[in-house]
Amino acid sequence: MHFKRYLTFHLPDQQSAFLWGARKTGKSTFLKEKFPTAVYIDLLRADVYQGYLRKPEKLREEFRGFTDPLTIIIDEVQKVPILLDEIHGLIEDRKNLQFILCGSSARRLRQPGVNLLGGRAWRFMFLPLCYPEIQELNWSHIFNRGLIPSHYVSPSWEKNLAAYLYDYVLTEVHLEADIRKKESFARFLDVLGFCHGTLINYTNIARDCGVNSKTVMTYFEILEDMYLGYFLRPFRSRSSRQIVQKTPKFYLFDTGVANYLKRYEFKEMRGADAGASFEHYVFLELMAYKLLTDKRDNIFFWRTKEKHEVDFIVQDMAFEVKISTPIEKNDIKNLLIFAQDHAMSLHIISLEHRKRVMREGTKEVTVWPIQDFLEALWGGDLWK
Repeated sequence: MHFKRYLTFHLPDQQSAFLWGARKTGKSTFLKEKFPTAVYIDLLRADVYQGYLRKPEKLREEFRGFTDPLTIIIDEVQKVPILLDEIHGLIEDRKNLQFILCGSSARRLRQPGVNLLGGRAWRFMFLPLCYPEIQELNWSHIFNRGLIPSHYVSPSWEKNLAAYLYDYVLTEVHLEADIRKKESFARFLDVLGFCHGTLINYTNIARDCGVNSKTVMTYFEILEDMYLGYFLRPFRSRSSRQIVQKTPKFYLFDTGVANYLKRYEFKEMRGADAGASFEHYVFLELMAYKLLTDKRDNIFFWRTKEKHEVDFIVQDMAFEVKISTPIEKNDIKNLLIFAQDHAMSLHIISLEHRKRVMREGTKEVTVWPIQDFLEALWGGDLWK
């Protein structure tokens, strides 16, 4: 199955760019289709990697003689960070060259002394599949297989997920963090499945993994640097209400990866696990819209010390995600408490069949069927 990807990736002539995203999201396939005549350098190939690692100036030697316009794609550029010095020089000296630098981790490139081209390359993100790309809500596929393209269409999704986590993620994190033993991170992955999407308790996770809290923080940061997950920060309020202000949540980048770690297999849209997966999916759609449309607004959650919580705060909108139907008065309680201190529009994303508005005093809560919400989101009618 071929998916038409949402990212347009328009570049002026000779404008260079970074394209970031987790492994297997489809970056290489996308670039090869969009730039069929480009020179393609794949640093995942051992001989290519070793050649440029030993002699990075080889890149300059290969391309400084070109006078015609030329696009050069370098895949997994983070594997040889010193190449960026050579690329910088070529961009300055050879105005006919356009570089597209593809990477699945920014961690090594954030080290002191690494050249990130000083704004000479635009930044783009590439993600697992999102709603405009699949145009369907097949919950069995979305929750079990996940939205990595090759996993979504594969009947062998369990083997794909196992290989992705334990042959790729485990190995790559071991290299990225220079971890001496893989066992502690393997235990962390097991624990992560059950604390995913909840307030992070570094101390408890560290105890379960047999490491210290600082190491656990590093694990989360590495996953973020590898585009394998996102921190969701608490909304900062100026009201006097006692709210959580420091503890974040962490969401993995893919529903299938999260549910595989959690050992949850979706069969029907009911229960706490299905509800958590539904919330996770909505978050990923919000994050995909933010990243693919270059929105600068952040996504937050709101939670009081009395455990009143609103799932997502975006711009001047507050969203709760519910799988219970029909949506009743008790389901909007947290939104109404939030609205006591914040003048925002209130929304519930649900499995109901028709959009409607619930009223409580002067407050209105819009109840969205999930597909109507997604159409409005990606149509630009909600987040503007």
